[in-house]
Amino acid sequence: MFLMGDKIESKKIAKAAGVHTIPGFDGEVENVEHGIQIANDIGYPVMVKASAGGGGKGMRIAYNDKECREAFRLSKQEAKSSFGDDRMLVEKFIEEPRHIEIQLIGDQHGNTIQWALTPRKFYLPERECSIQRRNQKVIEEAPSVHIDEATRKAMGEQAVALAKNVGYFSAGTCEFLVDPKRNFYFLEMNTRLQVEHPITEYITGVDLVELMIRVAANQKLNLSQTELAKPKGWAFESRVYAEDPEKYLPSIGRLTKYIEPVATTPSGHDLRCDSGIVEGSEISIYYDPMICKLCTYGETRELARTRMESALDRYVIQGVTHNIPLLRDVMSHPRFAAGKFSTKFLAEEYPEGFKGAKLDEKKVAELFAVAAVVHAKRDLRKRAWVAGAGSVAAGAAVPSSWDLNISLNKTGESERVLLLAEKDGSWKVSVGGKTMPVNMDWKVESPIAKAVVDGSEVVVQYLDPLAVGYRLQYLGTKFEVTVQSPRQHELSKHMKEKPKLDLTSVLLSPMPGTVVNVAVKEGDVVAEGTEMATLEAMKMQNLIRSPRAGKVAKVHIKAGQSVAGDEILIELEREVAKA
Repeated sequence: MFLMGDKIESKKIAKAAGVHTIPGFDGEVENVEHGIQIANDIGYPVMVKASAGGGGKGMRIAYNDKECREAFRLSKQEAKSSFGDDRMLVEKFIEEPRHIEIQLIGDQHGNTIQWALTPRKFYLPERECSIQRRNQKVIEEAPSVHIDEATRKAMGEQAVALAKNVGYFSAGTCEFLVDPKRNFYFLEMNTRLQVEHPITEYITGVDLVELMIRVAANQKLNLSQTELAKPKGWAFESRVYAEDPEKYLPSIGRLTKYIEPVATTPSGHDLRCDSGIVEGSEISIYYDPMICKLCTYGETRELARTRMESALDRYVIQGVTHNIPLLRDVMSHPRFAAGKFSTKFLAEEYPEGFKGAKLDEKKVAELFAVAAVVHAKRDLRKRAWVAGAGSVAAGAAVPSSWDLNISLNKTGESERVLLLAEKDGSWKVSVGGKTMPVNMDWKVESPIAKAVVDGSEVVVQYLDPLAVGYRLQYLGTKFEVTVQSPRQHELSKHMKEKPKLDLTSVLLSPMPGTVVNVAVKEGDVVAEGTEMATLEAMKMQNLIRSPRAGKVAKVHIKAGQSVAGDEILIELEREVAKA
């Protein structure tokens, strides 16, 4: 068990057991020069990673000598900080890979069951973990759309052979990289229960934790592949993190509002939310930023996927930045829905980072319609009370129609919106000349508004009122929606915009953390992209680079110092405007 927890030793054992392994050096890399030599011997790209690593920490891809040198240094530092073991290995990076893992369970009586293969050809699904950022899993599903029966059988047999070869029992996972042609290579063995184990439990009906307890009590597992029917259905797991979904930087703070989604079926079997926090909990820099594991189940992949979309729409998290906008966008992405992706999916689809959901004309109209009804409901409540009296105003004028101009601050899209309250509690909303019926269930100031707009179900989160409008969350993304009367809209055209702060001469801390090192001193001349400092937050190393060429004017930090988010770290001499 100890040896299988070590990537260097486990790779040697796997090769000896006849398991397909990734080409690379079978031993500890002595130093950075040795790592570069190995990389050139096997050919770039390569993966530089910690022997004792896990959770994506201490891992980086390198495409040339320069990147290999940097990857070795940063990964080694992360490994030492996270695991107390900075031994490194270098191996070939498989292009366009999919990350597939096989769940194992074994007792101490010679029985090893795999959740992928049975002697009588009953197959239980594997898990796919290809949606990753920084080599950390973000979304998992079971089974995989990429694996066929023959590949599943071969992977399962090799996983079982490896477990038997080392005498391993209890729950474990063999992880593989699978290329587009379904060639597979052993990645590592996790001699423990995985974070994503609930989706295997979902589609098998087996309680893995219970089995582990029985194995620990030296009980014989009364299971056989023949007793296990082929599982039905599909399951997804979304890892909800307290982090900026654009740059994948951790976020800290107190959860000022926290409401988990609930199941929508009578059995309650369609949704599972595993979390360890409550409203008021603090997210700190000292631990992994995961908030919860959100799982959904359905008889088909499409049903499980749309249930995840709905659950993410109803998940209320306020007080910290979180990655629900990214999770929601991935779930509805055409490539993901079609099952056509690899571990490069996030980098390919969001090369500059996730900037928020892009709304088509229909989605904009839905958001504007909901915003209009929110405005009308708040307006009606405001008019129904006498200031300071605390009693309903008798005979107060109650409008039944509104003429509004609504715009999205982010994109500048703007429409005239006409709103009419019907006697049955429904609404007629005209957006850009198109009239739509709207029914909306929303208690004023409550966090979730559920609506049916022109026949389509729409869920919008009400976050905050703004000076002239509202901050709403739709399809996971936050939007600042300006709602104005015609007179307000006309006058707003004459308002001067606030000048933007010039950040080209200052380097701000992207997150709270600890300074690992400072690479420059005052007076140094730097080029654009030069490494200036390294910050560590939640056991991850983050390079701070110069935004432009210039001379270092002031260094405000030193190694070991704790810094807050947006704190000034280093200043460059200001550029002199050319005449």
